[in-house]
Amino acid sequence: MTAVGRAFPPRPRGLKGRAQELETLDRLVGKTPTRLALVGGGGSGKSMLAAALGHRVAPRFEGRVHWFRIGAWDLQTLLEILAVGFGTPSGADQRLPGLRAFLSTGGPRFVVLDNHEDDRATAKLLDALDGTPVTFLVTARRCLLAGVLVYPVTAPLVTTGRSAFPRVAALTRLLRWNPLAQDVADGIVESGEATVADLQAFLAARGLGRVHVVAHEDDVPEVSLLVDFVWRRLSPQSQRMLAVLAHVEGDHVDETSLAQLARVRSGAEAALTELVRLRLVQEPLRGRYTLHAVVRYAVAARTTFDRARFYHHYVRLLEREPARILREQTHLFAAMDHAHRTSDLGAMLRVERLLDRLR
Repeated sequence: MTAVGRAFPPRPRGLKGRAQELETLDRLVGKTPTRLALVGGGGSGKSMLAAALGHRVAPRFEGRVHWFRIGAWDLQTLLEILAVGFGTPSGADQRLPGLRAFLSTGGPRFVVLDNHEDDRATAKLLDALDGTPVTFLVTARRCLLAGVLVYPVTAPLVTTGRSAFPRVAALTRLLRWNPLAQDVADGIVESGEATVADLQAFLAARGLGRVHVVAHEDDVPEVSLLVDFVWRRLSPQSQRMLAVLAHVEGDHVDETSLAQLARVRSGAEAALTELVRLRLVQEPLRGRYTLHAVVRYAVAARTTFDRARFYHHYVRLLEREPARILREQTHLFAAMDHAHRTSDLGAMLRVERLLDRLR
């Protein structure tokens, strides 16, 4: 499948309890371009379901299946990201006409806009590209967009009362069927770090069943308490790597950059192995790592990181190795955002010179 914007995630393994939803969504993605939104709480499985759907419909679109993480970027940044990904003109007055011309030729496309956060910007983007033969699939915690078919994503098997993770089935109700929480709990038990009874006692003692107001859509107590449980069991190297991934504004980070930013001079592979084993990190592409937004929130709440280091690391890296710009483009956009926030003209010019290589 086409690798633009960000390479399309691999086919999810062990997509448990989602067969019926996948079948329904497959039927919704017909020959007529449509706009869908997968909407659900943090850790409900929206992105995984979107990735599975993309792989399922790829033959129908002859491989023209694309993935972009849009977050809270404004309209112009979104147009720039798509223009860079599709290789169309990215000048301010050329972005939209170039994108419309590109998307109107070559056959129908399936485009995932992952992690939508800004309703106004996304509405403007979809409206601006209306009439092109593109099926857009948005993933979002909430979606206040008219003209979009909203498909609610709930925890798998919750309506039947069954568990998608038999090893920790006794925790299913306590974890409110949250698939991310169940997956992490399953990883903890499988790794031998704790038994189901250990986790059950810990979660109950921490008041998981208590009703209270959360701070944010990504503030999921089921997950944050599991992060608390394993945090003190992690090596300092693993903790620093998690801190980097929690505060980075770009997409996935390669192992070398992660070790350098976390200042892990030795034992990086072992630290990553520990995080993968406990299912705290995701590996959307081989050798590149990221955190689910809910895990990111839980880790960020307990760590700090000087984000200027991201700017310096990636700008220097891309100045030294410009061939990596396409792969690291979200980090470059994050560097641009940092330069604008700090009103550093020199930093802006350095980023602009690198962006010129993408245009």
